[in-house]
Amino acid sequence: MNRIVLAATASAALALSGCGGRMASNVESAPPELGAVELTQPPARDASELQVLFWNQEERTARFREMEEWFAGHEVPAATRPMPLEPGAPLPQALAADIRQTMLETKAAGVMVYHEGKIRFEDYALGFGPDQRWTSFSVAKSFTSTLLGAALADGFITSLDAPVTRYIPELAGSAYDGVTVRQLATMTSGVAWNEDYTDPASDVAQMNRFVVEYGPDAIVEQMKRLEREADPGEKWVYKTGETNLIGVLVENAIGLSLAEYAQTKIVEPAGFEQGLFWMTDPRGGNIGGCCLSLTLADYTRMGVFVLNEAKAPDGSSTVPEGWFAQASAAQARFGDSGFGYGYQWWTYPGESFGAQGIFGQSITLVPAQDLVVAVVGNWPTATSGAYREAWAKITARIAATQP
Repeated sequence: MNRIVLAATASAALALSGCGGRMASNVESAPPELGAVELTQPPARDASELQVLFWNQEERTARFREMEEWFAGHEVPAATRPMPLEPGAPLPQALAADIRQTMLETKAAGVMVYHEGKIRFEDYALGFGPDQRWTSFSVAKSFTSTLLGAALADGFITSLDAPVTRYIPELAGSAYDGVTVRQLATMTSGVAWNEDYTDPASDVAQMNRFVVEYGPDAIVEQMKRLEREADPGEKWVYKTGETNLIGVLVENAIGLSLAEYAQTKIVEPAGFEQGLFWMTDPRGGNIGGCCLSLTLADYTRMGVFVLNEAKAPDGSSTVPEGWFAQASAAQARFGDSGFGYGYQWWTYPGESFGAQGIFGQSITLVPAQDLVVAVVGNWPTATSGAYREAWAKITARIAATQP
């Protein structure tokens, strides 16, 4: 695999992290020298081999743990000071057995439970192991949301109420005229979109066609052709394309790729023990709505990082004060179900929230119990309400246990 060291070096990224003076007063020593983020390029493949939504079960199981062998992306090195994950009291035997049975039934590849500062459960399947990475799909959306918050904190984005066209001027004259950054973050733009993963003609399935036809302009070209179906702020519709737009917006504002910005805003402060891979598009930027890869332990560290940032007594060093309280609150509610959507985070009954990706990826956070449950897998279908419910019940049972 070819590797190219990016021109934007670690020192440039570190300079960004101090913009606005947010971190200067907390610096006790010189910042660590970070490793360079690299662009990797896999061997050339036929486009028909890259239709991820239509890979079969066996192909997905093998390829979800080696996406860097199939797609170009950025490799972000491990943190200079990895966060230790200490073992704690194991979960009750009956509960641990039920987790393993649920893993078997839902085709989960790995599950890790962090509870009140300790790891209480960890197991793997499908040939996956602790030193391997697994793809995230839309779990990446919550990473992109965190980088949006960081760009606000650093002053690169003036306000969530700023118009999207300020940062992506190519959308002027489209259905995104009058849509704010906040409405993009909550998927309430009012712009029509079809997220049917089983329909080759759906908007989400057509994204690859736009890449082939428009190259670096694919994301904006697809989104600016969409039509409006409701006034901005009036209707919630799940749209991966809009998170891709958030990625473009953040990268336009900060002048770095999401992966480079994530090195100082997520990877380092969260203490990832191994590297992060984030797929790129023809622009050379990262895909905001999808496709970063981490170890199971580092998905867990992301959850712990968010919990810690949310409760930091002096405010977060990465995002604006109160960001995670807003991001994890139901900005859009789904009737009286207790479920909703925040800033690229799903919200659940009982003041818990999480990140979700198709085929069984998730990070679930229960702040009141200092609980993170990270799951990666290969469901037989892209989505399954029954499988989500099974893991929700498991999480509730874990939350009710004593460490």
